[in-house]
Amino acid sequence: MNLETFEHAAHASGWILYLMAFMLFVALTVSIERAWYLRRVINHGKKIMAEIEPLSRVDGRMLGHLGEGTAGMPHAKVLNVALQHDLSHDFERISDKLEESIMREAPGVDRFLWILDTIVTMAPLLGLLGTILGMFNAFQILGDPGNAPTKVTGGVAEALLATASGLFIAILGLFAFNALNNRVRVIMHQLETLKVMLVNRMYPHYAAEPVKAELKSRAA
Repeated sequence: MNLETFEHAAHASGWILYLMAFMLFVALTVSIERAWYLRRVINHGKKIMAEIEPLSRVDGRMLGHLGEGTAGMPHAKVLNVALQHDLSHDFERISDKLEESIMREAPGVDRFLWILDTIVTMAPLLGLLGTILGMFNAFQILGDPGNAPTKVTGGVAEALLATASGLFIAILGLFAFNALNNRVRVIMHQLETLKVMLVNRMYPHYAAEPVKAELKSRAA
């Protein structure tokens, strides 16, 4: 299809094909940006958990080392909460603080995915609307007895192009949306696992005699 044919089809569809071309550009942009970002987050999470897993306990120095150079990453922010926690406080509070930090990171992890969801739903509907407008214009040709029937069939073919474009965008968008959603679930699972790993490895600090004595004195 050359540019002239596309312009004619876009005009016949009520300029909806231009809107769908813009939606395709937005969907590709969001998909590429989110795929790149979420991949970085997953790899960062794997690295952190691989370093924490063999440890029996963690301290402030280790937590600070793990968060170096990745201050904007969700896992680093969870580590920072654990790093700033006062070990003389009750043990139950650290779990609540870590859970709060995970909940704060959730909106940033799945950011912009609503755009893909909207495009997947809207593209076929816009394609159908473009086809209806194109069919209306095509059958108007029958009102002119001087027009050949081939012009009607050509107009119908151009009208169906809008529906085909809408389905194409929806299929691509749905594939990208599900793939990115799966990465979001992986990241949230990583954050929950990281929380449990930190709690389990920070517990020895509370089990130590000095800390236990201080907690008992506070309770008294």
